[in-house]
Amino acid sequence: YPYVELLVFDDGSTDDTPDILASYGKQFYWESHKNIGQSATLNKGWKMSKGEIVSYLSADDCLEPTAVEMAVDSLRNTNAVLVYGDYYLTDADSNVIDEVYAPEFNYSDMISNIVVQPGPGVFFYKNACEKIGGWNESLRQIPDYDYWLRLGLMGHFNRIPKFLARYRVHEGSQSYIEPSVDKAEECVRVMNEYYGNNKIPDEIGVLESKAKSTAHLIAARFHLRAGRYMNMYRNLKKAWNWRASSIVSLRMIRLLGNGLLFRVRRLILGKKSEEG
Repeated sequence: YPYVELLVFDDGSTDDTPDILASYGKQFYWESHKNIGQSATLNKGWKMSKGEIVSYLSADDCLEPTAVEMAVDSLRNTNAVLVYGDYYLTDADSNVIDEVYAPEFNYSDMISNIVVQPGPGVFFYKNACEKIGGWNESLRQIPDYDYWLRLGLMGHFNRIPKFLARYRVHEGSQSYIEPSVDKAEECVRVMNEYYGNNKIPDEIGVLESKAKSTAHLIAARFHLRAGRYMNMYRNLKKAWNWRASSIVSLRMIRLLGNGLLFRVRRLILGKKSEEG
């Protein structure tokens, strides 16, 4: 697909990124600016873009060669406002280590179970972004999820059953960093703000108790990862108050099991670091 506009933004890096970008000459637009965060940088880029369809890639991600062609074709031939596909997980050396098959789009499931169906390699209409205001620049942990919630109120998301992107995972990636208190609580904040919107359809409104209970379970997992056990307990109690059955669910076991394994792994690595 030949009609691609590439905008690259160096968000305050402290390495040799500007020199690497400069080596490409004028093959694409790029700039370096002081660190303003991912959300503000993406909003800036989308406003500057000239096309009717937009996408984004984080620094560690990449698109498959036919991704743009397939995404544009899907958007033009369906009534979707956004399309997404499956993606590969790669290690720090770009070796494929797993394949992720994204779930089919289900807005109710995205709300009640906080399932983020779109992953890397999403494409959507720019006018939709303009209507709902872009990413929330005050969010640091899940600005994408907050955006999909708002965009999902405007129309359907279409899954393309093909691998569109690659997502790199390593020790320095977001998935391996212990979240701060604010980041751990973002899911609760997003859900509270979402249900403060009086434009929510009735069929989504009835999911509030399950959605907020799940949000507190996710916050509890993040606090467990960071070793903040009282914060974890408080969120588990709130999850129970919203929907008691969530506490005795398989989802709860998986979330807290993930948090516990992460915490144990961190403690082991910390002990080895002290001994070494």
